[in-house]
Amino acid sequence: MFDRTVVVTGLGAVTSIGNDLASTWAGLVAGRSGIGPITLFDASGFRTKLAAEVREMPDPGVSPRLLRRLSRTDVIGLAAAREALADSGLDLDREDPARIGVVLGGGVSGLLDSENYFRDLLEKGPRGARPTRILNHPPDQTTDRIAELWGFRGPRATITTACSSSSTSLGYASDLIRAGIADVVVTGGADTFARLTHGGFNALRACDVEPCRPFDRNRRGLTIGEASGILVFEEEARARRRGATLRARFLGYGLTSDAHHMTQPEPTGEACARTMRACLKAARLNPGDVDYVNAHGTATVQNDPAETLSIKLALGGRAREICISSNKSMLGHCLCSAGAIEAVATVRTIETGIVPPTISYVEPDPECDLDVVPNVAREVDVRVALSNSFAFGGNSTVVAFGKA
Repeated sequence: MFDRTVVVTGLGAVTSIGNDLASTWAGLVAGRSGIGPITLFDASGFRTKLAAEVREMPDPGVSPRLLRRLSRTDVIGLAAAREALADSGLDLDREDPARIGVVLGGGVSGLLDSENYFRDLLEKGPRGARPTRILNHPPDQTTDRIAELWGFRGPRATITTACSSSSTSLGYASDLIRAGIADVVVTGGADTFARLTHGGFNALRACDVEPCRPFDRNRRGLTIGEASGILVFEEEARARRRGATLRARFLGYGLTSDAHHMTQPEPTGEACARTMRACLKAARLNPGDVDYVNAHGTATVQNDPAETLSIKLALGGRAREICISSNKSMLGHCLCSAGAIEAVATVRTIETGIVPPTISYVEPDPECDLDVVPNVAREVDVRVALSNSFAFGGNSTVVAFGKA
């Protein structure tokens, strides 16, 4: 048990800078920002009026009748899953659907639709509000949609651990394969924008009124984004037997909590360093093996110095020898799907040897004194990479990928 190697055979992405993997990756490498004015609702009453929205909804490949019943999260999740499954080269007609699982991180789900329903109910009365708008409110809906659309009958779960949700889902998905419970797992996450989440972060004064600036001395907070990142995990031996392209290995994950504060990170960095150490131990890695860290990098005043300390504590002298970057500088903080889309980007970094930059980085912060890749992508031979997800409530997950 737990001796099977897990590989990534498929990737899919929908983000504010592209409706597929190719355009999203090209945008990340070019340092293109997806942050702009909020269009999904009237943001005039909010302190912050910017977000990284998906500007044009992708085609999820379903019937018009089903499309009318899908939430925004469902649409981008199904589109990314369709791309990832096609990328994997799986012949689903020949696969046992009972051996294919779906494990996603989720949170907001159909909240925007629910908000619009109650708005219509207040403004137009019961006859002007469509009850089907609230059907997609539970966070497990996108997971269920993917499983039902393709007929997957293996293990199904939706993980909700705040902004580490989809990173945690990757770990659970790998466990299902390593334990022999599933041969293939569609994993990752999808999350979208809503008034409640935007209002909550604004109430905390955690959002910058300008596009976020991770690790910059003058950073003033995060920018909320929305995205879906889907990965197809598979047992390596069977993937090789069917001639699949192995995009990367999933080496392991660390999962801890800090019991410190509901919204603020533990300031010494020790709590998150513990998560990174747990990941290294699970993946059988030493600090010297790590070539790149895809940072949580939210651009809040508290997070970036704490994460810098955690990287130093976990990686020791190696911390100053490797580069780090934050995809959130372009994609925004994609909440429960942040870990998934950042995992997709991490796999592409390993495949291509290109580290996307941290844009809007102008003035270095002495408290964030690691090698932050500034504004322009960098070529680096990355054999092993970590991706950090440090969430509200101290829910911390770190995942490790390696070259295939």
